[in-house]
Amino acid sequence: MKQERASPLRLSIIIPALNEEASIVAMLQRLQAMRRRGHEVIVVDGGSSDETVVRATALADQIIHSKSGRARQMNAGAEQAHGDLLWFLHADTWVPEEGDILLSKTLEDQKARWGRFDVRLSGRHPLFWLIARMMNLRSCLTRIATGDQGIFVHRALFTQVRGYPNQPLMEDIALSKRLKKFSKPLCIDTPLITSSRRWESRGILRTMFLMWRLRFYYALGVDPVHLARLYR
Repeated sequence: MKQERASPLRLSIIIPALNEEASIVAMLQRLQAMRRRGHEVIVVDGGSSDETVVRATALADQIIHSKSGRARQMNAGAEQAHGDLLWFLHADTWVPEEGDILLSKTLEDQKARWGRFDVRLSGRHPLFWLIARMMNLRSCLTRIATGDQGIFVHRALFTQVRGYPNQPLMEDIALSKRLKKFSKPLCIDTPLITSSRRWESRGILRTMFLMWRLRFYYALGVDPVHLARLYR
């Protein structure tokens, strides 16, 4: 693949996937310019029964097969990564086509070791703007990032904190707590666009209150295995 101008840091973009044939191609197509600039794209499939792997193969540098579980899949991708910086993205998230350049420049300027982007939901309902605004504000205030926000971290620091804990839910919160012991996160206000399908299919208010409930229970120390059952 012909390379364009390179960013200062080489990124390993790690995408856990499970039955994402409907969204994986559009998502990966937006990363092809980054591949031409020397970054790598790693898709970690958790046992899809659809055509996720077939559709992703030509658009990724590596396809890794793993047991299902987002934390387990992302750790598997990190183990095979060659980049200086790990960037974890969901399969239904769209990133700016020059997101790698923005990320590298901002990290260099701020001397940060990890961070996340703002997020915007794809749907048109007025509540989606408010939900995203609350997510981004809460993240900056608490220094806790969610997976939808595209967490990025220097590979050495990720290794130092032993990666994502192997739990079925709230793995992003657990990782953030580990990372912020070493440095505060960089909050990039350029938004990633994440699919609102979960909110639309389950009901916007119902999903919002469910997420608040799960986070509250997690803060109280409820087992993530139990929380995953409630989420499903």
